[in-house]
Amino acid sequence: MATPFARLFATSGFVQAADQIALAALPVTALLVLKAGPGLIGALVAAQTAAWLLVSLPAGVIVDRLPKRTVLIAALTLSLVAATAATLAAFAGSVPLLALSAFLAAAGTVTFVLVQIGLVPSLVAGADLPTANARIELARASAVATAPFIVGFLAERISPMAGYPLAAALACAALASGLTIAPPAATGPAPAKPPILTAIAEGGRFVIKEPLLRAIGLCAIFWNFAFIALTAAFVPFAITRLGADVATAGLAIGASGLGMILGAATAPAIFARVEPRVVLMFGPVSSMLGAMLMVAAPRFGGIAAAAVAFGLIGFGPMLWLVMQTSVRQLVTPPGLMGRVTATIQVAIYGVRPLGALAGGFVGQVYGLDAAMMLVAAAFAASALVSLASPLASLKAMPQAATA
Repeated sequence: MATPFARLFATSGFVQAADQIALAALPVTALLVLKAGPGLIGALVAAQTAAWLLVSLPAGVIVDRLPKRTVLIAALTLSLVAATAATLAAFAGSVPLLALSAFLAAAGTVTFVLVQIGLVPSLVAGADLPTANARIELARASAVATAPFIVGFLAERISPMAGYPLAAALACAALASGLTIAPPAATGPAPAKPPILTAIAEGGRFVIKEPLLRAIGLCAIFWNFAFIALTAAFVPFAITRLGADVATAGLAIGASGLGMILGAATAPAIFARVEPRVVLMFGPVSSMLGAMLMVAAPRFGGIAAAAVAFGLIGFGPMLWLVMQTSVRQLVTPPGLMGRVTATIQVAIYGVRPLGALAGGFVGQVYGLDAAMMLVAAAFAASALVSLASPLASLKAMPQAATA
């Protein structure tokens, strides 16, 4: 019989696969079926990704207040209904319905992820959290790496709209799997229910006051600013400064996905041999080294050096993500888990547009080499924040918070 964590892991795999397939299918459908231009495609993708910014905080309150199984099933049902609606919108050629469906499907994924992070500590022992989180992240990394290829294959061989029915089928499988999950019954008094803004503020205050969480949040903010700035500037950088074509630039970017998969796959073995602080320092430092390699690529190594840089930026931060998620699950009281996760999530997604704008602006005004220097500086700030924080002295996993 499958363990409760195995059921959650299977559900998470289906959710991430559905989400990544839908994300990859959106621009393909918009371009080939709706004949959308870059502006409309950008608006549709923004509608899909905006859920992580707009839904996280209220969803975090809901996750902390209601039974987790109730929220989990509601989130999976929302994703399925929205994925089905997106399929119908694609066939009907309705841009507004497609945008709304994409947003709602992503909202379901956002809420599921918040529930999932809160459920894992109740399903596995504290010492097993890194391994459990590594398994979940391996499934996500695999979905991130393979979804564009799957959608492209389906668009070429079957139909440009084939990605959406597949996403809906995966969402249906996620709901079927989720219905088998029976989380442990809640113990103790029912959680307090202050006004929603007060409840959201409680999560934010806890992140700011808890030294480990504060360091994790700052490190993630600088890292995501840098990564999105790199994403915005890399393709023109690769073409004009490295002499690559668009396809080769895409292969270089794909090295980050391979690095993510390798990081998640090797995480349990690495964690068994090194202290948490080593992993928490290696993630941001490896990104800084990758960015320095990117800066040097026009003179040394070219596009091959850029691919190695992306591999580093995928591998080290994946190890960091698994470890910091485990630390966060341990130091956060169960009653605050949803709001704390949502607070960090909103900070990360809130800074991403700034990173994209900064990368594009610096590249346009000061040149693409300057844009890569900006990326390196932001990754260095992420590393320095970590080195100057309690993360650098965390020799063992913290004790689990109880209240």
